[in-house]
Amino acid sequence: MIDVLETAVRHAASLTVDPAAIAANIRTVRSRTRAQVMAVVKADGFGHGAVDVARAALDGGATWLGVTSLAEAVPLREAGLRAPVLSWLNPVEVDAAAVRHDVDLAVASVAHLDRIIAHGAGVRVHLHLDTGMARDGAPPADWDALCASLRRAETAGHVRVVGVMGHLACADDPADAANHAGRAAFLRGCALAKRHGLRPSLRHLAATAAALTDPASHFDLVRVGAGLVGIDPSGRTSLRPAMTLTAPVVAVREVAAGTPVGYDHTWRAPRPTTLALVPIGYADGRPRAAVPGGQVLIRGERRPIVGRMSMDQIVVDVGDAAVVPGEVVTVFGPGDAGEPTVADWARWAGTIEHEIVTAVGSPVRRMARELASW
Repeated sequence: MIDVLETAVRHAASLTVDPAAIAANIRTVRSRTRAQVMAVVKADGFGHGAVDVARAALDGGATWLGVTSLAEAVPLREAGLRAPVLSWLNPVEVDAAAVRHDVDLAVASVAHLDRIIAHGAGVRVHLHLDTGMARDGAPPADWDALCASLRRAETAGHVRVVGVMGHLACADDPADAANHAGRAAFLRGCALAKRHGLRPSLRHLAATAAALTDPASHFDLVRVGAGLVGIDPSGRTSLRPAMTLTAPVVAVREVAAGTPVGYDHTWRAPRPTTLALVPIGYADGRPRAAVPGGQVLIRGERRPIVGRMSMDQIVVDVGDAAVVPGEVVTVFGPGDAGEPTVADWARWAGTIEHEIVTAVGSPVRRMARELASW
C-alpha cells in the first residue's frame, strides 16, 4: 500500500506556497500606510491555505485577520492564532461560535444584531455599511435605525462596537469618481454613528488596491486579501506571487504531422513532434478557456498546451525536446525562471488572477515551505 501511495504522490500535481513572499507583501503594504493591516484569509487564504497564509502575514506585520464566515474563523483559532479575527458575511442565524472563539462580527442589520445578543454578552462588533455596492453591508436607509439599536445594545452590555467598515466599488482605479462617493458615504456613516454615541476605535474601508494606491481611504485599518499572495488588482504595485503549481510528465509519445489531439480534434500536429501528457486539468482548477493559448514550462522553455483541456490532463507540444516521464512541469509560478505566472493564466482565460488561485482543486497536493526559509 505504501508503494502505491508513493507512486500516486509522484504522479500528482503539487502546489507550493512561499511564506516569505506573503510576509514581504505585507511589508510592502505597510510601507504605503500608517494604518494597521488586516490580513484577509478568506477562501482558504485565496487558495494558499488559510492558516499558513495567516501565520506568514502576521510574521510580516499584520495585526488583524479577516474572514467571511465563522467556518473560516474557527480553524484559525484552533490552530492557535490569537490575533483579532473579524468575520463579516455571516447569516442572521449566527451561532455561539463567535463568543466561544472570540471572533469579532460585522453587523449589517437589526435582525442580525438581535441574534448576536441572544448568544452572549460583550460580543465585539463592527458596524457594516454599504458604501456604494448594493451588496453586503446595511443600506443607507437603515443606518440610523441600526446605529440606534447598536447604541442601546452597547449601553446594556450586550455588545462592544469597536469598528465601522465599508467597501469601495472601483478601487482598482484610484481616480474613479465612485471612490470619492464611497469615501463620502463612509464618512457620513461614521459621523452618524458618533451622533448616536458610538465610539468605535477602528474605521476600515480600503482593501488591497486602495491600501496600495489611495491613502485617503486608509483611516485606521486596511484589509489586504489578494495582495497577500501577490495580486494587486490595480496593477500598479509589484508584489511577490506566493504560489507555484507543478505536475509531472506521465507519458511521452512521438506523433506524425496531422495527428489529431484530444476531444473534438481541435488541434492537429503541424509537423512531426513530441507530445507530453501532464496530469492536471479543469478538475484541478485550471480554466478550460485558457486553451488554446495556455503554456507551461518544461526544461526551461515555455511549451504550448494543445488540444482541449480535459478534466484531469493536458497535452503539451514539446517539439524536439527529449522529455521523459517523471520530469517536472511548472504550470505557473512567480516567473523567476520564465514560467507562466498567475497573471498569464488569467489573461489566457479572460478572467482575474483571484479566480486562478482560488480555483486550485482539492486533488492538488499542497505544501508550504519550511518556516526556516522565511
